[in-house]
Amino acid sequence: MSDEQNVIPNVIPTEAEGRAEESLKPDQCSNCESLKTQAEEYKAGWQRALADYRNLQKEVASMRSQWAQMSEQRILEEFIPVYDHLKLAINNEQMASDKSPWLEGVRHVARQFDGILKAHNAEEIKTVGEKFDPQLHEAVIEEESEGKAAGIILKEVEGGYKMGDRVIKPAKVIISK
Repeated sequence: MSDEQNVIPNVIPTEAEGRAEESLKPDQCSNCESLKTQAEEYKAGWQRALADYRNLQKEVASMRSQWAQMSEQRILEEFIPVYDHLKLAINNEQMASDKSPWLEGVRHVARQFDGILKAHNAEEIKTVGEKFDPQLHEAVIEEESEGKAAGIILKEVEGGYKMGDRVIKPAKVIISK
């Protein structure tokens, strides 16, 4: 072996190295307070950023839910007039007693429409005999009526629908004076 390979490294630090190590000890750090303050500021900033991110995630989820409800409502708004016309066609006086297979098929389609509306949390607004509510009903005519208090709905002109607490289409009604 050569002499260079047999040399044992110096494990005892030199005097200059020892002083450098001593200056790095945490209890003798010259700018430790400023570093601690800076670390606390970084930590607080990180926590605020994390909280902001979580709030943003919640807001985006809420907005997505609202958008889904709005699109569902728009689709239902387009189908409701078709359902109303179908009900008018099968519920007129001439068709009431008709039991033909064709008409029974059309009544079945109307029941399917009704089921779809219920599945999407849409329901018809109650009208006849109820007290007029301007948030749910639209009065088209006021009529005198014996034995009825003012503001009671006498007849439904056009059905109304609501989805949860939101009115999709107000019911058009005739009310008593």
